[in-house]
Amino acid sequence: MKVIAVLALWATLFYQGYSNSLDTCQGRCGYGTDNSFSCQCNPSCERYSDCCNDYVEICKAGATSCKGRCGEKYNSQNECHCNSKCAQYNNCCSDFADLCDSDGGGGGGGVITDAEIKSLSETLYALDSNKASASQLVIDPQALVPNSQTSSQSDLSPGLLFRYLDEETLFSRPTYAALLAVLDNYHRMTGQTEDFSPQQLAEQEAFVKETMSNTELGRELFAFLYTKGIYGTEEEFIHDLKMMWFGLYSRNNKKMDSSGFEHIFAGEIKGGKVSGFHNWIQFYLLEKRGQLNYYSHSFNGPWTTYPDVMGMQFMWEGYFKQVGSAVIGCSPEFDFALYSLCYITRPGKQCRLSLGGKELIIQTYTWDNSFYGDGKKFIGSAFPATPRS
Repeated sequence: MKVIAVLALWATLFYQGYSNSLDTCQGRCGYGTDNSFSCQCNPSCERYSDCCNDYVEICKAGATSCKGRCGEKYNSQNECHCNSKCAQYNNCCSDFADLCDSDGGGGGGGVITDAEIKSLSETLYALDSNKASASQLVIDPQALVPNSQTSSQSDLSPGLLFRYLDEETLFSRPTYAALLAVLDNYHRMTGQTEDFSPQQLAEQEAFVKETMSNTELGRELFAFLYTKGIYGTEEEFIHDLKMMWFGLYSRNNKKMDSSGFEHIFAGEIKGGKVSGFHNWIQFYLLEKRGQLNYYSHSFNGPWTTYPDVMGMQFMWEGYFKQVGSAVIGCSPEFDFALYSLCYITRPGKQCRLSLGGKELIIQTYTWDNSFYGDGKKFIGSAFPATPRS
């Protein structure tokens, strides 16, 4: 009799455990009706009154969270995702890095840790052989203003920010030449359709290949992303960079007037002020032509050599930029690689880098109003974040 009782108790406990596993929405949110489960976890369950008890908590309240969803299979009905490929497609939930891994990532399968990003950024920093030297670039930061005064629009610096640049040496290098060819292809006013000629499209492709395929720095970035499972081939990597950076979308009046590259590297005018504009070479060119007036800076990085990081206030032909931060003196490939690394691994979040043992934070933003490929998001913006005072 004791044996029978024990077996009966074991069967009861087993059934309860098995039954409970069928009565939860853990990892099941958004999937279609499955009669092998005793309750459902999709929008239709509310209509048919067969939702699991935790449907509201896990599937509705947690629609934009990875709580209880780490590693789940892709489902197009979900607002954001929590699997190893979400970083590649730039559609992770905002708390993915915090909840689905132990160090801002997870190591392997497309998930990348903060420590790995910092280590890679140090490698890229060491490989930036095309950066400007102290003899090739001289800047004069002049007025330093507190964050509370960045909106004052006061010209506190009578001289140029860029006092000298060895154009003959730097601009003759392939990656600099490729950047210069692309920078002048844009209308700075949003609301004006960008219509590229075949030559201009070729210049975009040449820039990506020159910076990423033809430099040791770019090849190092691809090798890292390849080993993490983000890209299967270099061709896939190059194609995705072209789409995320140069694919057009609309910032104003439903015109195809903008892209991540235009916004970050060339700069735009929207709403009566400068939008984006985070590239030092574009700043130098416009200042040299007399089209840009440097006013002051609100922060200067701890680096004593190039690349350095500054947050500048300036007027661009009648339009003001309150804080235009940029990595100063780096090569085009270094700039492009850092922003790409951060956007691919930390889309819509802060990305913590290390350059020469000193931390740099890049803030990225996704463009959520239109997509490319299989639901991938264009780059909305990326820039060096202002240090906390």
